[in-house]
Amino acid sequence: MKILITGAAGFIGANLCEYMLSQGYTVIGLDNFATGHAHNLDEFKEHTNFSFVEADIRDFNSCLKATQGVDYVLHQAALGSVPRSLLEPILSNEVNVSGFLNMLEASKQNKVKRFVYAASSSTYGDSKGLPKVEDKIGKPLSPYAITKYVNELYADIYSAAYGLETIGLRYFNVFGRRQDPDGAYAAVIPKFVAQFIKGENPQINGDGSFSRDFTYIDNVIQMNYLAMTTDNPEAINQVYNTAVGDRISILEMAELIREGLANYDPSIAKTEIKFGPHRDGDIPHSQASIDKAKKALNYKPSHQFKEGLAASLEWYYNTLKNE
Repeated sequence: MKILITGAAGFIGANLCEYMLSQGYTVIGLDNFATGHAHNLDEFKEHTNFSFVEADIRDFNSCLKATQGVDYVLHQAALGSVPRSLLEPILSNEVNVSGFLNMLEASKQNKVKRFVYAASSSTYGDSKGLPKVEDKIGKPLSPYAITKYVNELYADIYSAAYGLETIGLRYFNVFGRRQDPDGAYAAVIPKFVAQFIKGENPQINGDGSFSRDFTYIDNVIQMNYLAMTTDNPEAINQVYNTAVGDRISILEMAELIREGLANYDPSIAKTEIKFGPHRDGDIPHSQASIDKAKKALNYKPSHQFKEGLAASLEWYYNTLKNE
């Protein structure tokens, strides 16, 4: 079986490449390094079953060439971040919508068996109910959220009109090894970890009461694998929450990071957490129902938040201290 993983040099994409290679698959990675990093591929780039294509999903011919002879596509390539989409809505749309459509069309033309793609919990928008259930969404609150919802609509059309098997995975605040702690749009967990290690004061947007269903990378890998390999016909052409099914406040998350890192460096325990203004486009609370994934895909999260955080802190501390 041959798998194409787009966004292969990114945090999730690189972890998927590593796992799929460990399972004996032939893997093609595709990335243009807009947000991904070549060093994320270092551990397996010489693997005999791995090849890499430097290309941009906005170029249809590159997508068409990359999908030739491919059985499965795991589409991770996108411009993430709500704040970035508010600053650069046109670019976000070009990558996340036009690029997505290019990959869908290329997969259709090359008769790819199944197209599994990264959807987003941002699709729930202003829906107030908790936990979030797949068939009840609200109004999008950012250009990024709009692009990810459009992805779902296009995938549904390609399934209904062309018979392309698609499965969308609505990721909920994924974190773990290889996630970039630097840059203006760094995710909150790696950003706070790096700041604590450097002796800096992390700043929370708002009072810290907002909550998230933080999801460890190994749970996401499991969901991609299950979506790719399921032979349950009722599981195909669906969208699934990819999460733990729990939530924790941003303040408690920050305090647990500080507490965990203090085991490696006791001085970190004294680092003060600061507070700033709320950020535009942020939803107050996010928590997934994972009942649909449990039933249709036999999904069983391997890591709860604290387990995943402990593994992440060990990886980050060893990695950042050695840089």
